[in-house]
Amino acid sequence: MSTIQTVGIIGAGQMGSGIAHVCSLAGLDVILQDVALDRVEAGLATISGNMARQASKGIITEDAIKPALARISPSDDYGKMAQADLVIESATEDETVKRKILSQLCPAVRPDTILATNTSSISITRLAASTDRPEKFIGIHFMNPVPLMELVELVRGIATDDETYEASRGFVDTIGKQITVAEDFPAFIVNRILLPMINEAIYTLYEGVGSVESIDTAMKLGANHPMGPLQLADFIGLDTCLSVMQVLYDGLADTKYRPCPLLVKYVEAGWLGRKTGRGFYDYRGDTPVPTR
Repeated sequence: MSTIQTVGIIGAGQMGSGIAHVCSLAGLDVILQDVALDRVEAGLATISGNMARQASKGIITEDAIKPALARISPSDDYGKMAQADLVIESATEDETVKRKILSQLCPAVRPDTILATNTSSISITRLAASTDRPEKFIGIHFMNPVPLMELVELVRGIATDDETYEASRGFVDTIGKQITVAEDFPAFIVNRILLPMINEAIYTLYEGVGSVESIDTAMKLGANHPMGPLQLADFIGLDTCLSVMQVLYDGLADTKYRPCPLLVKYVEAGWLGRKTGRGFYDYRGDTPVPTR
């Protein structure tokens, strides 16, 4: 398959809705699926709001919004995925969940449909093994927030064939993103470098070297980062940060990747960052306030 016209996306959360956003603006038809239609409707509301924000900033035109939204079809079952040339799994960063989705998806799609995962850290080869087409399976890892970030990591599993790889490259070109190719090792390139830095920032807080505010200020002003590492952790989601660190720790068996106990404690408390209202900052007021 050389041309991808219809893209299925499983998971209508922050990442899935972002992928649907960029695909629909690029003129592709999108099937956006989640376990319940109200989740898909929430994703569509997010997409509509984000497109309106882009239009207000002159990034896209007002006229582009309505036809783009019309290209997105909501779904709560796998049946509609038979129409898709490419299906991207974008569920929670949990290998058991992803493997279950992929195994249930396979009977519903055409034999020539490419399957992909938006995992930020999990083995592409292992996920491919839970499908009936490992040669047509690939990692297409978008950065968050998808509409703003230019990069996509393309990751081949051990069985991914050349046709799947080239079709996936063409798809990424179509939606106007830049590609970096990563080998199938835990967390690939971006998160292999980024998440240990965030984890070290949490250790710096845990050991009392600095406060939340001083650590983030130090990295913004001292290293010219646009966002401090603890603020970024809250944006990513502390549960996702912990999942990626656990994948690195388990996959590479190196103690330098041990998740900070403070990160574990925050996740256990349900303080997952922006999405729950509290993380390293408390977002329930008018302005974020450090929680430590």
